[in-house]
Amino acid sequence: MSDYIRFRDPGGAYFFTLITNDRAPIFRSPHARRLLRESFIAVQARFHFDVWAIALLPEHLHCIWILPRGDSDYAKRWSMIKRTFSKTWLSHDGVCPPVSASRRRHRELGVWQRRFWEHRIRNDAEQYAYRDYIHLNPVKHGYVQHPQEWKWSSVHRHLELG
Repeated sequence: MSDYIRFRDPGGAYFFTLITNDRAPIFRSPHARRLLRESFIAVQARFHFDVWAIALLPEHLHCIWILPRGDSDYAKRWSMIKRTFSKTWLSHDGVCPPVSASRRRHRELGVWQRRFWEHRIRNDAEQYAYRDYIHLNPVKHGYVQHPQEWKWSSVHRHLELG
C-alpha cells in the first residue's frame, strides 16, 4: 500500500481537487449538489475551515480552504465530507458503480475516487492564481463561455467583493 506524505501547514491555505468515482456526473443533480453543501456545513460546524474559493462541476470540484490557526488536518475534514455525502446520497437512491472487494475491505462506498489532490498555497500570488484557475474551470471544460455564467462557483462572491 502506498504511504502518501502530505505537507502540513497549520492555519495554511490549500488548493484541492476531488473527483467522483469513474467521473460519474453526480453533481448534475440538484439533489446531489444540496447534499454536498449540507455535508460541507455539517463538517464545518464540527471542524472549522473557510472555503475561500470553489467550483463544483458535474464530476469534480476544485476549492481553496483556509484552515484555523494551529490546525492542519484537512484529510479528516475531507474524509468526513466524502463519507457524509456518500452515505446520504446512497440512502436517497443515489447511484454509484459496483464496489470492488478492495473498496469493501476499506469500507469505501464507491462514490468518490480514493484519493484527492492537494497543494499547499505558499503566497498570495499563488492563492489568486489558483482562485482564477478554479473560476475558469467551467469555461475550460466547455460548460459556459464566461466564469460568471456558472452558478456553482464562488466567482459571484469574489466579483461582489471586488
